[in-house]
Order: sequence, then C-alpha cells, then structure tokens
Amino acid sequence: MTVSVKFESVSKVLGQSKAVDNLSLDIGGGELFFLLGPSGCGKTTALRSVAGFYTPDEGRILFNGKDQSRVPPHKRNTGMVFQNYALWPHMDVRSNVAYGLKMRRVSEAEKEKRVRHALEIVHMQAYAERMPNQLSGGQQQRVALARALVIEPDVVLLDEPLSNLDAKLRIDMRTQIKDIHRKIGRTMIYVTHDQAEALSMADRIAVMRRGQLVQVGTPHELYTRPESAFVAEFIGGTNLLRGTLEEVGDLLTVKTQSGVVRAKNGVKGMARGAPVFCSVRPESLRLKPAPESSGIAPSNATNELLAEVQSIMYLGDNEQYSLRLADSTLVRAMDYNPTTRKAQVGDRLALEFDTQAVVVLPQEELSD
Repeated sequence: MTVSVKFESVSKVLGQSKAVDNLSLDIGGGELFFLLGPSGCGKTTALRSVAGFYTPDEGRILFNGKDQSRVPPHKRNTGMVFQNYALWPHMDVRSNVAYGLKMRRVSEAEKEKRVRHALEIVHMQAYAERMPNQLSGGQQQRVALARALVIEPDVVLLDEPLSNLDAKLRIDMRTQIKDIHRKIGRTMIYVTHDQAEALSMADRIAVMRRGQLVQVGTPHELYTRPESAFVAEFIGGTNLLRGTLEEVGDLLTVKTQSGVVRAKNGVKGMARGAPVFCSVRPESLRLKPAPESSGIAPSNATNELLAEVQSIMYLGDNEQYSLRLADSTLVRAMDYNPTTRKAQVGDRLALEFDTQAVVVLPQEELSD
C-alpha cells in the first residue's frame, strides 16, 4: 500500500521567522514529489517536519489521513537520505545498510535478505565489504539510499542528495533514482534548489518562496504555464518584458516600451491597464534580419521586436545571445545546433516569437 502525505495549514517558526508559513499540500501515494525553491524558502524545514525532526507550531501532517504531527520520528516509518550521506566511517557498506534493521530488532535471516535486496536495488552488492572512505561520492550516496530503503519505509525523504556530486554524476544519479522509484513504487519527497533536477525527475513539483507555497504542477505545467513571474524566472529562466495590459480576449495585448506584444496565455483575472510582465523563454526567440519598422507583428500568430546584440556565448550545442531592446531591457536568445553565427556584437536584429510562447503575468517584486 502506498502512503499519501498531506500538509494541512502547517507553520513552523525557526528563530525569529516563519520557515514554513501556512503550507497546505497534498502528495499522492507513490509519487516522486519535489519541493523546489531558493535557499531559505522552507523546503528542508517542510521535509524535516514530515520526518518528525520538527513539530509544526500550527497545522497537521497526515499519512493516509492519520495525523502524524506529534508522532516521534522512529515511529513514522520514514527513510531519510541526507545531503552529506551521514555514513558510519567505522562500518563497512553492509553494516551501514543494516544499521536501521539492527535498531528494529529484525532477525538475522531477515536482515541479511533485506540488506542484499537493498544493495541490489542501488547496484552496490559488489561493494558490501568496502569502507565508506573506499567509495566515490556517487557510491556513498547509493549506500545512503540503500540504508533508507532497507527499512521498507512508507515515505522516502531525500534532502538535496546530489548537491555534493560533480555534474556528470548528478545526471547519472538522477536516472538511477528515477529507476529506483519505479521499482519500489513508494512515495518519495525530494528537496532541491536545482531546477534541472526537478524538471527531469519529478512527477509533480511544489515551488516554495519565503516559507509559502507558490505553485504546484507537473514539470511541463510549471514550465509552460507559470502563474507568477517568480516561477517563470526560477523554473528554467525566462525573459520578462514590462508592459501594460491593453486588451483582453482571445489574445492579450500588452504595450511595452519596445513595442506591442500579443499573447495567447496569461493569468486569469487581470484587468485592462494592469502592469504586467510578458514571459518569453530564450529558446522561443528566433533571430531574424532587422526590418525597417519596429514593434510590428508580421502575422496574427507572431510578435516581432528589434534588438541589438550585446554579447554572444558559444557552448557547443547552442549559442547564447544577449540582446538589448529599445527600452534597454536585456533579453537572452538561444540558437541550438549552430552551424554558422547568425550575427555579431553590435548587429541589429528582429526577435520573432509566437503568441503561443508568451505568458502574461502580474508584475511583482522578484528579489528575495
């Protein structure tokens, strides 16, 4: 049976501030669910509250509808994977993995069976006799994961488990953790500040800011339909064009100082005259030769703004352009699989982008 987790108006004060502020959230049984946000947003406090390391000052945490808020950690049947691995340096891999079972007074035969199975899941059975200092960072992380899985937890909790690994290992471990989740089918709650990690792995993501929940959705929903400028900028990066909403209908029309932008998508409830952002992802901008006029939409489905190239960065599989619009706003554009350079620094170009690629969002303060 898979276990659902529910935050019901949970708040937690640490020091002088609310680390978690009135958090309500439903995590389905068997989900690989991510808590994502910048440092200090409350995601780790929320995770530790699920584990029982923190007791909510307000609200409740429920597993399958049963209140766990005052249940001690050792009675919640959760398995925790820490950022720093937290392996016993004087124990070999097998003993590290078996430690939780020893505390639960599991029989020797059952303990041996479970440890062997946990090591097989993380592909570490060949390293059972090694000490932690004989393992790479990725191997240590897999041992930490096996130690969490061996107790057969209802919920697996992962606190930025890949942050200490190099870039290639992080990518490899993403695939391995997804495979492990698919094999065991248990609820997993994963904390990270790494957007690429969340987008590539999660079933669903909760974005947090300043202790509060900002938006919940699938990776695709959050990336293509953000509900705030913060989410649009935090999830993968975007260009935010300031303007005023002039028309509302099948197309939203926004007047910016660089020209008129029309959009198919936007947050509901915005009124004419409202200050807004137009969110346009860098990969949605197409670089074209500059026409004589500025701010003219070439068709009902596209927008066009003039810009001057400020810098170009070649990264092999793509080339990143920094461009300045008429109102001095800097925007980024991506040219994938570049065979020839499309422009030079100082060139004037037209930035063409589809109305479908624009999301109109209320203006807000973005600095934390």
